[in-house]
Order: sequence, then structure tokens, then C-alpha cells
Amino acid sequence: MQIEEKPKFDSPFVWIGGEEKVKALVDRFYDLMEIEPAYAVLRAVHGNTLDNARQRLFWFLCGWLGGPQHYTDRFGNPMLRARHLPQSIGGHSIGIKERDQWLACMDQAMGETGVDEALRERLRDSFFKTADWMRNRGEAV
Repeated sequence: MQIEEKPKFDSPFVWIGGEEKVKALVDRFYDLMEIEPAYAVLRAVHGNTLDNARQRLFWFLCGWLGGPQHYTDRFGNPMLRARHLPQSIGGHSIGIKERDQWLACMDQAMGETGVDEALRERLRDSFFKTADWMRNRGEAV
């Protein structure tokens, strides 16, 4: 019988390195979205400026990773899917291409900001589940 090793950290937030590292990850994510042609479709759905999205993702990820609840303190329940529906203010049509570009951009940002490989693997899985659930355009998988 193998005994499972206890996690090294209390939360992914602590594991990633706290607010400073979450901010670096979010900044790199949006910087890549601006400069990498591979993320052009994703960038196009975000409008003229990324400032608001950048701030909100930082606030959201802090809480989602187990840190300070900046987002919910300001806005209440994130209601991610509802807030991203095309008919909502600031919403987007999200299909497979947008999902896949979001995931690739976030994975690249995690790699470039030095997210621990074991945490990166866990986050890839969690991000995929969330991003796939966010799709709101009827497309065959």
C-alpha cells in the first residue's frame, strides 16, 4: 500500500507564490495575447483595451487559487459563465477556438513565469474544465 504524500502547500495560491506571482502570470497572459499572432482570435473578443480584463482576472485568480477573495469582495459570486455570455455586458461568444487559444496562452504564460511544473499540470486540467464549460457557442467537439 502506497501512502499519498501530503501537499507541500496549503493552497495553489501559496504554491504559485502569492499575489506577486499571480499578477506576473496575469500580466504575461495578457501581454502574450497582445503580441502573439497565435492568439489573435482570443485578443479580438476582448475589445480595445485589456486593462479591465487584466485587473478582473488577477482578482479572480487570487481567490480561485485559494488566496484573497478580491473579486467576490467587489462583485459577489463570479458567475463566470453568465458574465461571459454574448448578451451580457462585456460578454463574448466563446467557441472551441477561443477556448483553445485561452488555454494555450495561459499555458505559455505559466511556463514563461516559472510556475512549478506539478502545479502547472494541475492548473492545465482545472483551466481546461473551466474553459470548456465556458463555451457558449454551439459547436461539435
